[in-house]
Amino acid sequence: MLYHLHHTLNQSVQPLHLLAQAWKKQLKLSWMQPFLEGSMTRTMLAQLELVIRCTDNYEKPEFGLTQTTINGEQIRIREEVPHALPFCDLLHFRRTGTYNHPKVLLVAPMSGHYATLLRGTVEHFIPDHEVYITDWQNARDVPFNEGSFTFDDYVRYLIEFLEFLGPDTHVIAVCQPSVPAIVAATIMAERNNPNIPRSLTLMGGPIDTRVNPTEVNDYASGKDFEWFENNVINTVPADFAGAGQKVYPGFIQLSGFMSMNWNSHIKKHFKFFDDLVKGDGDSAEAHRDFYNEYLAVMDLPADFYLETIRKVFLEHRLPRGEMLFEDKVIDTLAVKKTALLTIEGENDDITGKGQTKAAHDILSNIPDSMREHYVQPEVGHYGIFNGRRFREEVGPKIKAFIQAQALTQEQPKAEPTAQPKVQTQKQPEAEPKAQPKVQTQEKPKTQPKAQPKAQAPESPKAQPKAQPKAQAPESPKAQPKAQLKAQSKAPAPAQAKPQLNKVSNAVLEAIKNKQ
Repeated sequence: MLYHLHHTLNQSVQPLHLLAQAWKKQLKLSWMQPFLEGSMTRTMLAQLELVIRCTDNYEKPEFGLTQTTINGEQIRIREEVPHALPFCDLLHFRRTGTYNHPKVLLVAPMSGHYATLLRGTVEHFIPDHEVYITDWQNARDVPFNEGSFTFDDYVRYLIEFLEFLGPDTHVIAVCQPSVPAIVAATIMAERNNPNIPRSLTLMGGPIDTRVNPTEVNDYASGKDFEWFENNVINTVPADFAGAGQKVYPGFIQLSGFMSMNWNSHIKKHFKFFDDLVKGDGDSAEAHRDFYNEYLAVMDLPADFYLETIRKVFLEHRLPRGEMLFEDKVIDTLAVKKTALLTIEGENDDITGKGQTKAAHDILSNIPDSMREHYVQPEVGHYGIFNGRRFREEVGPKIKAFIQAQALTQEQPKAEPTAQPKVQTQKQPEAEPKAQPKVQTQEKPKTQPKAQPKAQAPESPKAQPKAQPKAQAPESPKAQPKAQLKAQSKAPAPAQAKPQLNKVSNAVLEAIKNKQ
């Protein structure tokens, strides 16, 4: 009922909106130019623009990113959708040319605003990263026959996008998606999915809202689940493609955000009016840019919204170790190879300080060398992913962290080439001494020393590694290849005894020949 009333009200003020637009256009015609410099005319234009903006329907903005600079050269950008799902498009900012840059998946929040809220974040990473972003659809525009969208569906979407992008992808989750991003990484770790993210950066995410609760947290925790279900869930009217869908309307979310800083918003609009009257075009344009984005809101699927309220804000399932995925409790200790960076704003009034840092306690099996926490001084919630502080301090911090993980990934590749060099340096005379000990099985200590360099954690494969030495003692350089082959084939224990007899015969024959 509320959604229908809001939609009817919007339609009823459209004649006023069109009239104000027409009158403003007339005032700007050429024959009015001599009068435009007068304070009365500027005041009238300012009033008309306020009427236009207050009666406007703010639809999804454009990213508008058409070019970037790489190595001092202007490079064109083209938006593509390589993978699409009913409730979300995977948007790729493809740059002209080929670059060996890290892949970054920006997970935009599904909390009322469009992914374009992260325009500044995308723009910062494009020059030196292959950037993808989750472009969530307005639930009112998703046909009813596509079904519902739940918290588990959100996690499945992230896993599917990561599988599409392949291994070595770095995930940056901004605010709300921090929780499902942890769940997705955990599920992929439990299933040994090779496409698990290389690093996970969580920015201002409500991981544990029991820590330094904010007004947003108090609002959510101060009501029971049934209140949300009965008071904020509405049905999409017939005028939209998603007619019949149950949603949490974006205009309710927007009113909640604005009510937290109502006086500030009023002051900003008075200042906007004064800037128009004074002719301060730059300040007026900055106001337009901000509110064109801020006032453009989208509806959320009802099931996803209600489950997020229950799991994250009311029951705190993730920090309690009770988070479920597909009706099974997840094991966050399974995450061991994904690096973790958490970022918070000192003055964040939406996600309290310490709520995001809690991820380090939850993902406690990640090595200390692969984790980091950073608090950006003197910024609020939006300042950690947009604005000057982000460009100069937060963004470079994330880039350095991603680059560090890329460097550590390349180091293990050098170990297999180092192993043959160590083995071929052995003197041939030492082989007869080593062989009898293999025969009597009295020297297990030499086998574990070779295992770490070959990256073989299990000791039962040590006996096959000794066999090629006895079979081909005249060719030391061939031993490393034979050892690797023996490891990959992993002979069954039942074959070890006949092969050991062959080793003994070969050793005795070698001793006789030497005599």
